[in-house]
Amino acid sequence: MSQNSSSLSQLALQKFKQDFLGVFSFWFIVLVGVISVFAYAFAPDNSQHANQMHLAIHSKKPGFKVQMLILPSSIENNQSFIDKLFFGKKNTETEIPISTYQITGETLFYTEYASDGLEGAEKSIHLSNFQGVNASSLIQEKTFLFGTDKYGRDLLSRILVGARISFFIGFVAVFISLVIGIFMGSIAGYFGGKVDAFIMWIINVTWSIPTLLLVIAITLALGKGFWQVFIAVGLTMWVEVARVVRGQIISVKEMQYVTAARALGFNDFRIITKHILPNIMAPVIVISAANFAAAILIESGLSFLGIGAQPPMASWGAMIKDHYNYIILGKPYLALIPGLCIMSLVMAFMLIGNALRDALDVKS
Repeated sequence: MSQNSSSLSQLALQKFKQDFLGVFSFWFIVLVGVISVFAYAFAPDNSQHANQMHLAIHSKKPGFKVQMLILPSSIENNQSFIDKLFFGKKNTETEIPISTYQITGETLFYTEYASDGLEGAEKSIHLSNFQGVNASSLIQEKTFLFGTDKYGRDLLSRILVGARISFFIGFVAVFISLVIGIFMGSIAGYFGGKVDAFIMWIINVTWSIPTLLLVIAITLALGKGFWQVFIAVGLTMWVEVARVVRGQIISVKEMQYVTAARALGFNDFRIITKHILPNIMAPVIVISAANFAAAILIESGLSFLGIGAQPPMASWGAMIKDHYNYIILGKPYLALIPGLCIMSLVMAFMLIGNALRDALDVKS
């Protein structure tokens, strides 16, 4: 007769699977993670940072279509497949939005696209300059599903590539906060006394400084940039983890299995890492999910202030900053779409945090 395992981990997993919002949020986060890693494989504009600009078609509505004249370049692109997949293609081609074109012999006549009812400039190129290239292949129709931003860049591509920053800042920030927070909280809670008082003083001083102000100070000290923001956010989130770990260790360090480990002669490092920490990780996991959401919001705020990820990197917060004034100019989607992306990802992490809290609650 088969026996069902009643281990706490399996019971928690079963409870988590019964939470629809938690499971849905988990798979949504997995989807965003896959998009973040392989953003350039999904983005219509796979140039680096999805930064292909066409000022003639700026601020177009979702679903906008235009004919694009693509002129090959004599510059060779020696990028590897892996480099293109993860860092985008170094665009050597020239793309020109056009409204009409005509091929006469070896000459291609075209009219550049002009918005607001204006007439574009008429130009021509000699097809003999592009030997071995079919004339019809130079003209492609492009559809911008989310429209274009104020620089004429594909908004959908910028959203997909921008997901990478918002998603990975959560991982890096939470990893840094866990490493520092678990270390400091473990020492304070296990040894107590003056060590605990000193570490709690550091925690209270760090806690008293407004998070955004501290992140700005660290960012200015380290410099503006991609990794600097990740490190700055992580260095401000460890205090919550440290307080939780300290409180949990204080409550369990006098329990019988810890006393037995001491009686067997195990050193303090082994007792903390092998016996205490595995039994107090449930609240740490829950607070880590909340820190994911907080890190995304902090990064978005920094990008909105202009000290986050720097142009031309795509960032949801920077996209809101560039287009928030369009809300009153009849094109609110330029700011609302990245705003909804931030909201949905933060909501997913908060829901999965609530689901993990309920699943890991041994009293329920």
